[in-house]
Amino acid sequence: MENILNAFVLLANFVIIPALAYGSQLALGALGVTLIYAVLRFSNFAHGDLMAFGTMITILVTWALQGAGVTAGPLPTALLALPVGILGAVLLALVTDAWVYRFYRRQRSDPVVFVIASVGVMFIYNALTRFVIGADDQRFEDGARFVMRVPDFKALTGLEEGIAIRTSQLITLVVMIVTVAAVFWFLQRTRTGKAMRAYSDNEDLALLSGINPDRVVMITWILAATLATIAGVLYGLDKSFRPFTYFQLLLPIFAAAIVGGIGQPLGAVAGGFVIAFSEVMITYAYKGFLTYLLPEGWAPEGLTQLLGTDYKFAVSFIILVLVLLIRPTGIFRGKVL
Repeated sequence: MENILNAFVLLANFVIIPALAYGSQLALGALGVTLIYAVLRFSNFAHGDLMAFGTMITILVTWALQGAGVTAGPLPTALLALPVGILGAVLLALVTDAWVYRFYRRQRSDPVVFVIASVGVMFIYNALTRFVIGADDQRFEDGARFVMRVPDFKALTGLEEGIAIRTSQLITLVVMIVTVAAVFWFLQRTRTGKAMRAYSDNEDLALLSGINPDRVVMITWILAATLATIAGVLYGLDKSFRPFTYFQLLLPIFAAAIVGGIGQPLGAVAGGFVIAFSEVMITYAYKGFLTYLLPEGWAPEGLTQLLGTDYKFAVSFIILVLVLLIRPTGIFRGKVL
């Protein structure tokens, strides 16, 4: 029985807890992507670099607060700087819409034109972020590092294996739940949220009903930029900040949105966890886990790892391709790309 408990603790420490944190970050990112697709009807390839820009603003403000001796105690100071980062990302998104996307929207351009434009915007965002903060890794986490440490867990349970829960992981899960609940409440209960849903379902009918399209577009960009910044900051706290990493995150984020059902907010959240658990489980080395469960002498000599961690994003790509081939509408029957 003790070996089974040790195996479960090992799996929880290296698979379940990291996947929950990573899935929360992907869910928030995918929720922003799916809102843009549902309302504005195009895939925003600049979303990952919008995450990076909002996170960069948050980091700069965090450093300024730390330099002034202002902290959040046991919590990361970045939480105090987060509203400023959100504001910066929202302003950037609104300016981009006014200077780029509005023109194509008035021309009623095809969605592929918007996609190509978003690729150009992506490169501009990435260059701007790297110009300001550089291309190297940046760590900005402070406060209490762990909620639960391995030695404390071992002393509490008497098991050979232990669980370590980082503060950033717990904050990520809590913030994700609160944020997603707030977004769903906004979409379901408020007049503006209902207008967004109506505009998404039938643009012409919504216009005949007196819905202001410019207001709907503005609120959509505000929500998407807010979600992007929150997701980016949580990812940076959990791991580290590097502009190119956020460009790479675009693949699992889009995979999450498509797996769940593009244009379906609930699907984006579910897809985030599907992708996260798939990536972590396939790239985890199961040698220690199997050693506890198998009879003595049957333990594997190798790492028992399906794919190396360097191929983590390949898992997202494979899942994305399979979903597009087998079930293009995703889990919750979203819109077909």
